[in-house]
Amino acid sequence: MMVIEPRIRHNICLTAHPLGCAAQVRAQIRYVRSRGPLPRGPRRVLVIGASNGYGLAGRIVSAFAAGAATVGVAYERPGLPDRSATAGWYNTEAFRQEAAAAGLPAWDVNGDAFTDEVKAEVVDRVRAETGPLDLVIYSIAAPRRIDPRTGEIYSSVIKPIGRAFTAKSIDFRSGAIAESTAEPATEAEIAHTIKVMGGEDWELWVNRLLAAGALAPGCRTVALSYIGPELTQAIYRQGTLGRAKADLEQTAGRLTGVLAGISGRALVSVNKALVTRASAVIPGVSLYIALLYRAMKARGLHEGCIHQMDRLLRDALYADRPAGLDPQGRIRLDDREMRPDVQAQVIESWAKVTTENLTEFADLTGFREEFLRHHGFGMPGIDYTQPVDPTKIG
Repeated sequence: MMVIEPRIRHNICLTAHPLGCAAQVRAQIRYVRSRGPLPRGPRRVLVIGASNGYGLAGRIVSAFAAGAATVGVAYERPGLPDRSATAGWYNTEAFRQEAAAAGLPAWDVNGDAFTDEVKAEVVDRVRAETGPLDLVIYSIAAPRRIDPRTGEIYSSVIKPIGRAFTAKSIDFRSGAIAESTAEPATEAEIAHTIKVMGGEDWELWVNRLLAAGALAPGCRTVALSYIGPELTQAIYRQGTLGRAKADLEQTAGRLTGVLAGISGRALVSVNKALVTRASAVIPGVSLYIALLYRAMKARGLHEGCIHQMDRLLRDALYADRPAGLDPQGRIRLDDREMRPDVQAQVIESWAKVTTENLTEFADLTGFREEFLRHHGFGMPGIDYTQPVDPTKIG
């Protein structure tokens, strides 16, 4: 037993709380249940990257709204008697327990989703347990990938292309605003980021599942992307991550052709900006999110991962009248973020905000709370002074 507190280094949280992670999973389930059932939703779902953020939320909506049997793929570390597990490990355990209590079939594969071995294990699990899949959600955000064919290691970077990018950023712990700079990526770094964060692995997954007969007629697969505002274009959409996301979007077109024989379709969902481990350290992005949260909450428009993924399934993928796609064929769940009035407030606040007047323009409290809750801290009803067993969630 040990007392687990948030241990943060360079805006990265190194610990997670088992009871807090379980509480935030239950909170997401309560929200989905409050929205009612999704009778036309999927029945057999694979989520690749299922332990955190959008992937976890997509799995929760699939199970607790549509009643789907789910298979989740994640690469997480269990706890030890003197060390907490990763937040994703606790989240997965909490989901599994809640699904079992609700009579919802759920299976997990813990391993590197980029490897052939994990793909083969998932295919075996689908054949033996669920039957052909109706929906495959691809939600991988990884720092590196080993190419299964060559064994070469690729590492992703978050950098601008062509020239350095300097922008105001916020230290969410102290509230200090200072300029930070990201140097431009090399051609090798661009190529590496595309290999890790682009569409190649998504394509490998879909082709493997299709060849194994593990996709049902009409199966849909969706991967997640982001575009963002002009303020962050240089570091995001026009940078290395943007190149990778463009590759992901091109992959969707190829996969739709591949899936034509089973009347399937591949789609990309452009989601809104949210607090993640990466967003806390990208120049400009942390401040943008704090300003965005203030603007969206003032209008009653703010959404977290669970709200976005609930909309994805209810309004886009399985609605009687699905929301339309943009001219590039993408689902746009960033519609509320990109509303002209929201962006106008963010741009005006960006020009005025300083360390001294930060709370006037930015939702620093909301940023901090969301960051900590990703790791199970700050959840209501949890006594964080009490020792817990880090090897389990209850």
